[in-house]
Parts: sequence; C-alpha cells; structure tokens
Amino acid sequence: MRKDTKIAVFGGGSWATAIVKMLSEKGNTIGWYMRNSAAIDYIKKHKHNPNYITSVEFNVSQLYLSDDINELVAFADVLIFAIPSAFLDAELKKLITSLSDKIIFSAIKGIVPETGLIVGEYLNEIHKVPFENIGVIAGPCHAEEVAMERLSYLTVACQDEGKAIDLAECLNSHYIFCKTSDDIIGTEYAAMLKNIYAIAAGIAHGLGYGDNYQAVLMSNAVREMKRYIKKVHKMKRNINNSAYLGDLLVTGYSTFSRNRMFGNMIGKGYTVKSAMMEMKMIAEGYYAVKSAYEINLINGAKTPIIDAVYGVVYEGKSPKKCFKMLSEKLD
Repeated sequence: MRKDTKIAVFGGGSWATAIVKMLSEKGNTIGWYMRNSAAIDYIKKHKHNPNYITSVEFNVSQLYLSDDINELVAFADVLIFAIPSAFLDAELKKLITSLSDKIIFSAIKGIVPETGLIVGEYLNEIHKVPFENIGVIAGPCHAEEVAMERLSYLTVACQDEGKAIDLAECLNSHYIFCKTSDDIIGTEYAAMLKNIYAIAAGIAHGLGYGDNYQAVLMSNAVREMKRYIKKVHKMKRNINNSAYLGDLLVTGYSTFSRNRMFGNMIGKGYTVKSAMMEMKMIAEGYYAVKSAYEINLINGAKTPIIDAVYGVVYEGKSPKKCFKMLSEKLD
C-alpha cells in the first residue's frame, strides 16, 4: 500500500474505535466517520470516544473526523466498515459517491438483514464493488483488549492477497499480529456464525449449565460451523484456524462478548426485547440468527444449535425446553 494511501473507518462503536487506534499507531492521518456529531465534537475536545472504550486516547491531529459519509468516502482510497450490519444498508443509502472504485474491508460480523447477504456479497451485488476489492477483518480479537494493548491476533482476508498483506501491515503493531487469508466468504460467515453460538453459550450459562456442558457445546459448534460454511462456499480450509475456531472460542467464553451477555440475560429470564433495551451495544447475533436460519432452509446443513437459538429468540420458545432438547442432540 502506498504511503499516501488514505484509509477511513466507518462506525462509532467499540470495534470501530479499536480499529482507529490500531491504524493510528503508524502515525498516519485516519478518516473516521460516525453519524453522532456530538461524539465527534467530544473527541475533538477530550481526545477519546465518550461512548465506547473511553480509555483510548487519540492524537486528534491524526484524525479526519466527519459525520458526512460522502465526505469520508471521497477522502479515502481504502474504506473499513465497522457499522452494525442491521444499520449498514440505511447508512449506505445516504451515498451519492460511488463505492465501485474503492478498496473495502468489512469488520462487520453479521448479515445485512434487508438482503440476507453477507457484507462482501452485499457490496458486490448492490454497490458493484469487484470481489478483488473486497476484504474482511476477522478475529479472534476484542476491542476492549485492543484498548489495553494486550497481545491480539487478526486475520485479514481478501481475494487479492496483496491487498490483504498491505492492510495487515497497516494494522500490525507491538500488540497486534495479523495473518492473511484468501477465504473471504468463509471467514465472513464464520464471523457471523460465532455470534449465534455465543448467544447459545450465554443462554446455557444463564440456565445454569456448567463448564462441562459449555465445552461440549463449543466443540459441537465448531463442527456445525464447518458443515454450514461448507454448504455455502466449498473450498479447502482448516476450521481449527484462528479466524474460525479462535474467534468462536473468544466470543463464546469471554466476559467482553456482548452476544454471550445477550444470551445470558435470556437464559436468566429476560425477554428478547428487555435484554436488547438493557444492553448499550448491539448483539449482532440477534440479527444473524434469523438470516442464518433462513439461508440454511435452502442449504440443509445439520444445525441443531442455530435451530435452538432461533426457536428461543424468534419463535418465543422456552429456553429451558429448547436447551434440554438441544442437549440430547450434542455429542
């Protein structure tokens, strides 16, 4: 990537904030779009995001902040989207500037609900971005640990390996280690699915299931993930690599996981609506499970965990009864 290549991050949440932090380690100017103009004013004055991972302090002279999405798209050559999938389509409908000549990396872990497409497919079909210009930033990595500069690992996937290597170099630092992959579709589906499995882990915890059950649940989840991804995009991949299994484990077990937290609340008796209202952050798995379930009605992979979460979250079934039935299907 040329030294004069301009990068912009889109989103105002914790993951967007963490990505801006990682990129800013190189000392370059980073574009940053967020729709909350009050948050932008606060960052300019106080040097940190008032709403997410507030411990991260920025050199504001490095930041090109704007609440105008067209301004930041026009500014940058490389765009990194970290907008929750449920809001991506509405945000991009504001565009009068084309995305077709941009390099775009998705740091979004979900399906665009209006279309039932993962972000890469959505950008290609709706916004005519060539697949060789689309990439994915995958974990395992929590924004909160990036804020604390704990050693963390990322996978940057792109059909064009050179673009993946270039962005990985921009993200690498003394506490971030990036590897690259050409499995853009597989890593993006894995990033979506692991949020559903984290909800399952949370529900189980809320219901009082212990570590022994959680271990069996996660081992079944990785095999279910493998079956699901193989149906949507068959290629040679090692499901035990960090972008798949590693991301699943950190999301399923970590106390930082908002999807696990969401599931835990449901397991403890919260309704879906009340759990969503109490959480300050978006649980991407809530939106993902509906799309994943509907996609699988066509593909027909064996997915008892996805089916159980869908039954609880969208059909209003009893978590206790659903997970009792699920426990009989695990091995």
